[in-house]
Amino acid sequence: MPDSLIARLVALVGPAQVLTEPADMAPFVTDWRGRYRGAAQCVVRPGNSTEVAAVVKACAEAGVAIVPQGGNTSLCGAATPDDSGGAVVVSLSRLNRILTVDRENSTISVEAGCTLAAVQEAARAADRLFPLALASEGTCQIGGNLSTNAGGVQVLRYGNTRELTLGLEVVLPNGDIWNGLRGLRKDNTGYDLKQLFIGAEGTLGIITGAVLKLFPLPKRLLTCWLNVVSPAAAVDLLNSAKTDFDAQLTAFELVSETALGLVLEHIPDTMRPCEPSPWYVLAEFSDAEPAAVEAWLAGRIDSGDVSDGVVAQSETQAKKLWALRESISEAQKIEGISIKHDISVPVSRIPEFLATADAALASAFPGIRVVAFGHVGDGNLHYNLSQADAHDNAAFLASESEVHRIVHDAVHALNGSISAEHGIGQLKREEILRYKSAVDVALMHSLKQALDPRGLMNPGKVL
Repeated sequence: MPDSLIARLVALVGPAQVLTEPADMAPFVTDWRGRYRGAAQCVVRPGNSTEVAAVVKACAEAGVAIVPQGGNTSLCGAATPDDSGGAVVVSLSRLNRILTVDRENSTISVEAGCTLAAVQEAARAADRLFPLALASEGTCQIGGNLSTNAGGVQVLRYGNTRELTLGLEVVLPNGDIWNGLRGLRKDNTGYDLKQLFIGAEGTLGIITGAVLKLFPLPKRLLTCWLNVVSPAAAVDLLNSAKTDFDAQLTAFELVSETALGLVLEHIPDTMRPCEPSPWYVLAEFSDAEPAAVEAWLAGRIDSGDVSDGVVAQSETQAKKLWALRESISEAQKIEGISIKHDISVPVSRIPEFLATADAALASAFPGIRVVAFGHVGDGNLHYNLSQADAHDNAAFLASESEVHRIVHDAVHALNGSISAEHGIGQLKREEILRYKSAVDVALMHSLKQALDPRGLMNPGKVL
């Protein structure tokens, strides 16, 4: 069966687009973090949605599992096959065309293999903004962004990927193509089917194209790096900025001194923006009057809400400030293994979560190092844990389930979520059973059974 399936796939997409040698497949069966390593019969790289549909149909007829893959930047093992070697990895990287930019409708239609950076650039060329912004934007692909309902730094103003999507094209588990590529902001003709596939991590079908919202391109950005004494002070500062600037506040990020220290240690050409502080806020204002921002900031300094800060005086300086925030994950990867969490709680409960989780972990694991940072504007924190001495982390990983339980119980007690923007993948597949209700889980299984009754689409992920 494997040889006959591979021969059929070669006939469908060409021999150069079916990889079977272990060395050629290696980048596709290992995740970005290096945590998950799997195996596959082959990696197939179709060139358009028709070829994707043909590949899926061939695999379905052979009863072979399919693992869709975009830029392979998942942090939860969602795009990595298991180690059985029976699956076929379907890479969407060749579906990389910008189809249309409708400036008057403020939409862009793209194939799923376009990198996020390519979509941003195509929008910018039409004097429009596609606001999804992630540190991995040069590598991650739109299909993966949709499949994980990616968030990023501008959710505060523009919403996550779900809110930026008007239409999808999806190859279903039987090989049929559902064409929902409509650039409509109002369409009340039954179930909103696209929502089934956004955030489903390829378990219900393969997204091959999308119609996405665009916005006016800001003519002026103002970026500030501000010192604050605590997360509570950061939340107060956020609400002050929202009150004074409303939608002109487009990003509001929280960074701990521990997180910044890792960046300064491991990332070349980085430097501390101002005096050390326990916590920092990186805020961005779009099309706000500089004088108004400066007056607001002066008031916050006078009141003691901000102890020090830097306002970027050029685009280059603003990029350097953003690089400090966006390099945290890379710095942690260089530092070594850590136990990662991607949680959300109501914005008002962020200080309570940090105080509760920090105290519980310090009691259970004396000397533990907390690296906390993230999107305080929408309640999403990345809360990563390791030992101060990297040599101790291999042993620390043996306690991963206990660490997860402490963190996730603290999140659940505050009516939060154990996955804000990274998805479930393999990493949290069992964890969600503790925090989802029986009704939640039953509904998810019902959807899976209805669309993929044989369980061939990305098995072992989410459910």
